[in-house]
Amino acid sequence: MANTIILSLGGSIIIPGEININFLKSFRNLILSYINKGNRAVIVAGGGHVCRVYQNASAKILNPKKPSNLDLDWIGIKATKMNAELVRTIFSKEAYEKVIDNPTKKVNTSKKVIVGSGWLPNCSSDKDAVLLAKTYSAKTVVNLTNIDYVYDKDPRKFKNAKPLKQMSWKQMEKIVGSKWKPGANLPFDPVASKLASRLKLRVIIMNGTNLVNFKNFLAGKKFKGTVIG
Repeated sequence: MANTIILSLGGSIIIPGEININFLKSFRNLILSYINKGNRAVIVAGGGHVCRVYQNASAKILNPKKPSNLDLDWIGIKATKMNAELVRTIFSKEAYEKVIDNPTKKVNTSKKVIVGSGWLPNCSSDKDAVLLAKTYSAKTVVNLTNIDYVYDKDPRKFKNAKPLKQMSWKQMEKIVGSKWKPGANLPFDPVASKLASRLKLRVIIMNGTNLVNFKNFLAGKKFKGTVIG
């Protein structure tokens, strides 16, 4: 049976510093293999490094004043659009010809790859992925990021941080909080978390750079990552 998978592709792995050409080549091949089996992939690109570079530049230029959260969000949204255009082009004729920015509108296309960007302020592209799951009647969102698991506390600060292989949305809210902050580096957007919880979605967070692991997930095999919901 054909499936529609919703992918939130972290900007941090599209462009960790420079554009990750080798990753994108391998990611492209894996997705092409997936859709050649009759499946569909809806991919939302995050802003990542590009977003933070521009947001930080704005803050430095305005210092001691600060840019508004709204302005910072719009910078982030535009960064996702640039990353999304790159992702769309690597799928060429297999992809819908435009980057979609309104995740609540279903596009009428037979193309097996659809690429989206950020849409509105006050959230990250994670929320757009959740909205796309609702629009395309998908039950699962896969967040491809730069961590293997969600941890009970920040592993960069605490050596005793423990990976969480299974967790509830209530547990996630305790970790990410309830409010969105532009440029925040969190395992999943708090606004998106609330919506995913209401929609009873399953969200899987895994290290997107480990494409063997992602391939295992797509094949229904055992994989490394955190399952939420």
